[in-house]
Amino acid sequence: MFMTWFRENKIASALWLVFRLYLGWSWLTAGIEKWSGDKPFDAQGFLAGAVKKAVGDHPVVQPWWAAFLNKVALPNVELFNFLVMWGEILVGIALLLGLFTTFAALMGAVMNFAFLFSGSTSTNVQMILLTVFVLAAGANAGRYGLDRYVLPYLAPQNAPRWT
Repeated sequence: MFMTWFRENKIASALWLVFRLYLGWSWLTAGIEKWSGDKPFDAQGFLAGAVKKAVGDHPVVQPWWAAFLNKVALPNVELFNFLVMWGEILVGIALLLGLFTTFAALMGAVMNFAFLFSGSTSTNVQMILLTVFVLAAGANAGRYGLDRYVLPYLAPQNAPRWT
């Protein structure tokens, strides 16, 4: 009963709209800040700092993640600069428009977890919590957005039955 309300109710979808708009705006502004800053966005310092946090008895960054950052992310920092900046912008736009909402929320969660694994907290924890609600709501989170029109077109047999 609760999940039916969560995933199908119009009032619930209005709540998810608020969450979705907050998350979308947060992602979009973070990405645009990186894109339009005075100097080009460079994650190298952040990544190197995260690797340094992987020491001691109770490291902030787990050694397996530090190894990934050291062996994959840092040698390919230009690619990661591009992926983070454009990932934030595209997730933000998709959430604001309510377009492919669950996929956009999932990609936002993946980025947030990467930031958390790297030792950052900031607003990432609250964004993950709100994203969990958006993901659990499924298509209902995009009811008041472009998903209302796109989802029935893409998969008519599986489309939500919104009235």
